[in-house]
Amino acid sequence: MNFEHSDKAIALQQKVQAFVEEHINPIEAEVDSFHHNPNNAWKKWPGLEGLKKKAKDAGLWNLFLPKSYGDLSPGLTNLEYAPLAEIMGRIIWAPEIFNCNAPDTGNMEVLAKYGTPEQQDKWLKPLLNGEIRSAFLMTEPDVASSDATNIETSIVADGDEYVINGKKWWSSGAMDPNCKISIVMGKTDFDAPRHAQQSMILVPMNTPGLKIIRHLPVFGYTDSPEGHAEILLENVRVPKENLLVGEGQGFAIAQGRLGPGRIHHCMRLIGMAQRSLEIMAERTTKRKPFGRTLDTFSSVRQDIASSACEIEQTRLLVLSAADKMDRLGNKEAKDLIAMIKIVTPKMALNVIDRAIQILGGMGVSDDTPLAHFYAAARTLRLADGPDEVHMSQLGKNVIKKYAK
Repeated sequence: MNFEHSDKAIALQQKVQAFVEEHINPIEAEVDSFHHNPNNAWKKWPGLEGLKKKAKDAGLWNLFLPKSYGDLSPGLTNLEYAPLAEIMGRIIWAPEIFNCNAPDTGNMEVLAKYGTPEQQDKWLKPLLNGEIRSAFLMTEPDVASSDATNIETSIVADGDEYVINGKKWWSSGAMDPNCKISIVMGKTDFDAPRHAQQSMILVPMNTPGLKIIRHLPVFGYTDSPEGHAEILLENVRVPKENLLVGEGQGFAIAQGRLGPGRIHHCMRLIGMAQRSLEIMAERTTKRKPFGRTLDTFSSVRQDIASSACEIEQTRLLVLSAADKMDRLGNKEAKDLIAMIKIVTPKMALNVIDRAIQILGGMGVSDDTPLAHFYAAARTLRLADGPDEVHMSQLGKNVIKKYAK
């Protein structure tokens, strides 16, 4: 492994960092205040499109899309993209400025890899241009969705159409006013082998029968304007050409989609953890309990040292996973992807928690991003598969490897 970044990658890191410092950091408080205002729920911050245009004009656009996708991609490897995602991850809403935000990134990868030319022209192009947003409808409230084969939404053929019935929740992005398309996972054949029952289909958000029941806050955060929704699909009809790849391919598509998504989440979490470390380190030199600044207390130094060690360990593990994905493919890197999905959210929670403790009352307020970071990191112990599922599969693979 060689983690020395190329001149191209280093130049991009410097360019993204400079863009963030010039255009995003100065307005962070303004944007956060806008989204925390209940009157602005599900509204876009007015300056968003102008900022996105600046990023696009600067060539800092769709950086996430792996170079294996040909002309659609800016040509970066996962290893080259990792530090860029870390920089973006330092501010929760920053990835959208660069069109590198979930769930759009995963949906764009699905459309780029599996979409027909017609599907790509209708949905992928506007997504790549940042003109629309999208949602991914997989998880369901009535079944244990940590086992994706449990999903009960039905996709039934009827003439030239499919009829979809079911209920979804934690459909991230669905509340966004610009969300125009969703990828829905359901079952086209309940009697097929377990992993061949599911299919994925494109459903425009304005299709009759698709109803947003409610938005779902996360630890009290609405995550406006994209949010998370509970959605009812009641006799939703879409043309058969909206199906992705073919019947029974949904589980395979999901596995292909979630691999890159998991590593992107981990990269951004490292950015949150790194920023949390910087916030608490700076704070220790400014607060003086009992006649001495916090940085002189041994326990505080130990918390900061532990945080620095844990961040660097996790960063290297994520880079190792990215490197293996680039060289050998997502399937060969599955164990490392599982490892980072298990390790990174826990690491981030540890670091953020220490930062909150050192900042005291300020740490639990909205005066810093720490509380929102904590909510986001805790959620990622569940999103894209809970820890227990990854631990179980990783343990099974390790046993199989050494028990031969």
